[in-house]
Amino acid sequence: MKKTVHIDEEILREAKEACGASTDTETVRRGLAALIRDAAYQRLRGLRGSEEVAGDVPRRREAARNKRTIG
Repeated sequence: MKKTVHIDEEILREAKEACGASTDTETVRRGLAALIRDAAYQRLRGLRGSEEVAGDVPRRREAARNKRTIG
């Protein structure tokens, strides 16, 4: 889809350098994807501690580490 957007050239140049994109389109695409990921993370973070009956979930990596040191 084609859209016309007005973006400050300096901001676009800095964003392109920061993310390593080779085109303006790729820069905008990466920026939008990062914005979506961040919004999802913030929504998840907002749920932290909201379930009163939830218990701690044991980490599977710790169990695997213990098996290696015992055996």
